[in-house]
Amino acid sequence: MSKKIVFMGTPQFAVPSLEALIQSDYKILAVYSQPAAKAHRGQKIYMSKVEALAKKFSIKTRTPIDLDNEEEYNFLKSINPDIVIVIAYGKIIPKRFLDLPKFGFINVHASLLPKWRGAAPIQRSIMNLDKETGISIMKIEKELDAGPVMQQDKIQINENTDSLVLSKILSQIGAKSLITAISKILNGEAVFKNQNSSEATYAKKISKKESKIDWNKKANKVLAQINGLNPNPGAWFNYKKERYKVWKAEVIDRNGKIGEILDEKLTIACKEKSVRILEIQKEGKTRQSNEQFLLGNNLIRGENLNNV
Repeated sequence: MSKKIVFMGTPQFAVPSLEALIQSDYKILAVYSQPAAKAHRGQKIYMSKVEALAKKFSIKTRTPIDLDNEEEYNFLKSINPDIVIVIAYGKIIPKRFLDLPKFGFINVHASLLPKWRGAAPIQRSIMNLDKETGISIMKIEKELDAGPVMQQDKIQINENTDSLVLSKILSQIGAKSLITAISKILNGEAVFKNQNSSEATYAKKISKKESKIDWNKKANKVLAQINGLNPNPGAWFNYKKERYKVWKAEVIDRNGKIGEILDEKLTIACKEKSVRILEIQKEGKTRQSNEQFLLGNNLIRGENLNNV
């Protein structure tokens, strides 16, 4: 008899893992996801990427606003899953739920735990200038991302890696790692090791105030901010009361007054070295390359972005 699985996830990051489970021999009893929400400029209501995939394959979906209620508890208890897989679901699993499945709740987390527990591990690893990150397969316990880990997969991060690219890579690694992990767990071959909580760091949710570029930082830190916040919420600066979002940039070995526009190629001086903007978006306009943007816009050489 095939083992019974419940899947909990919401964004695109969780989709490859759900696809892998659909293609496997496991039986997916239900998929939980965040409720449909408004998105994009038109503010239309969109279901999550995970819910859309589940519906495509006619899998029972549940999107409760509040997971911690008797209806959801009794439902999960009634279907009696062998294991529950959680990937970027976006809700805390109530403690009383954790003992319902025979093999517990298993989480695919986008960091090398105990580093970067929490909501934004991908962004934080880039912004922190980490040289590596990865995927951790862990058992969910009461404390956030603190459960024992059974396996990890590591990858390198370079200075040009942004959150979008890293998320895609890790989501694919996570999907492959998950299938291997489930097999080990169900066959009684998994070995879980407790995390060293004294080494834990926390990837708190990105706040809006973190997205404004601070030219007083070193160029590599400014670039890490741009890459870490790409695509959302995006790093930006103000120039003559208009906002400009920076999509892509590079570090240039050149110095100047902090915040100064050094040339006609959008090179901005930082505390140490400079950042050259390669892709930019003026508020209300489309994303453009450096060359396209400069044809119709004029950020004046010598002006200082800390003063305008």
